[in-house]
Amino acid sequence: MERMTNTIIINTARRLIKETNTAEIPLSKIANELGVTHAAIYKHFKNKQALWEAVAADWFEQTIINNVQFTPNKYTNPQDELHDWLWAFVNAKKTAYNNDPQMFMLNTYYVDNNPLALHDVLISAYKVINRIMGYNDVNFEKAEAILSAFSVFTLPNFKETWNLPDYQSRFELLWQLIRDGLTTSE
Repeated sequence: MERMTNTIIINTARRLIKETNTAEIPLSKIANELGVTHAAIYKHFKNKQALWEAVAADWFEQTIINNVQFTPNKYTNPQDELHDWLWAFVNAKKTAYNNDPQMFMLNTYYVDNNPLALHDVLISAYKVINRIMGYNDVNFEKAEAILSAFSVFTLPNFKETWNLPDYQSRFELLWQLIRDGLTTSE
């Protein structure tokens, strides 16, 4: 029998969500799939909430963060680089919503509706913004403020607007509003 790990449990939960087309998977079903007791899952996750947060965070990293199509070395201006990275990021989130609605809804419930979990999930995005802008901000305050400005393109409450024809023009309008306020370094 393969050694039980967080990753194996997370991958099993994700597979079951895809197979059943629902995020309403009882822990006992995950345990049965793994050939372990229900209690064995609690050795890896303190409760059901922790497991689903981990599943949602893993999905977010793999489906959104890792799919930001972006070539960072072609830029001489950090604002242009940030613009293109933000555009790629919001489009990765939009694609995730359009292509994987079950996992998107799970992510919404366990991550996007939980500000502390959302902050933790977005740290990798904040690190990219810090790198682009030359910020040495370990608390990610500036990066978080920048990404927050684009919440209409990232928060699930606005998902119905993401496929409207004016999506890119609304993004560009918002970018024009914040661009001149951006500073590099500290």
